[in-house]
Amino acid sequence: MTDSRPFQVFVTGTDTGVGKTQVSRALVSLLADAGLSPQGFKPYESGCPTLKAPADALALREAARSTLPLDVLCPHRFRAPVAPGVAAARLGREPDFRVTLAAWEELRHGPVVVEGAGGLFVPLDSRRDVIDLIQALRLPVVLVARAGLGTLNHTALSLEALAARRIPVKAVVLSRGVPQKDASERDNRARLEARHGVRVLGPVPFEADARRRHAAFRRALRPLVP
Repeated sequence: MTDSRPFQVFVTGTDTGVGKTQVSRALVSLLADAGLSPQGFKPYESGCPTLKAPADALALREAARSTLPLDVLCPHRFRAPVAPGVAAARLGREPDFRVTLAAWEELRHGPVVVEGAGGLFVPLDSRRDVIDLIQALRLPVVLVARAGLGTLNHTALSLEALAARRIPVKAVVLSRGVPQKDASERDNRARLEARHGVRVLGPVPFEADARRRHAAFRRALRPLVP
């Protein structure tokens, strides 16, 4: 039987800077190439030099070939390069979770890739972390992790946290963010698959050139896209 539900995933990471935006952008572009009219949803973005141009959200919108306004695709934006909840607290503000859910309501009926901020326990406001948002949206996860040393521990901790809340994991994506390989990289994929019974993609190789790196992520992620 063919699954008629639209493709929807939440992309999170074991840490910040592991490649979440590259994974999200690659998935959105593959969906767009398939003619599925996807959207990229980045509900919380910090580290924005200007609030009118959140870099990650704009990259997702471009990849999706979307014309939706940024107020829908990225409702919460902050200049400070810290966790969104911390950035908001510095301003004496509390991000309204109802705004997040209202934006999701506009997107949830079609194909969508949601990108989180940092890892699972990055605060979004005074009460909620990223994992709470994943649970509220009821989406399966694509977990992005480093390819090399340390990823067995970081990935295991993230998978256990997701399992404790019965959040399904669609795949783990291993990404190398530096030119050098380390000795652990050749074993990590097989060990994660064997220990946790999860699908592992990659490792995506390091590419200094942005176009070649985008192409490498697309190749690795193609098996996920219908």
